[in-house]
Amino acid sequence: MSFRSAALTAVALLLLACSGNGPADNAAEARDRLPPGQALPPPEFEMVPPDESASPTDAWIGKWVGVEGLALDVAPADAPGRYTLTVTLLDGTNRYDGVADGDVIRFTRAGRPETLRAVLGDETGLKYLAGKHDCLMIKTGEGFCRD
Repeated sequence: MSFRSAALTAVALLLLACSGNGPADNAAEARDRLPPGQALPPPEFEMVPPDESASPTDAWIGKWVGVEGLALDVAPADAPGRYTLTVTLLDGTNRYDGVADGDVIRFTRAGRPETLRAVLGDETGLKYLAGKHDCLMIKTGEGFCRD
């Protein structure tokens, strides 16, 4: 389905939802307003509104690569804004429970509060990541990038 077709379908569904007539009348009216050759989606199709509880840090879900085998995996946990962070450093791999706090993820490591934040590769202090744009950092020397 093209973008134009998807947009027309969304408009038709919006008109259907806002008209106040019965479902059968809405479908017939919406069908009459569609351009020739454009069909309504099947009745079981349901538009899902965007999740307003989504955190900006949800975009960080996935694998991030550092230097010399260092890695970070951000996985969604049991509730919105909660994550499981798997951090592989030179001393091994550990898992932490993280919580979104605006545009950072906070977690505790070895009894100390830590913060995962978005940075440019130059800010990590790692030459290998210099010039990269899609990076996360816990602290200087602990940086991970996607690009």
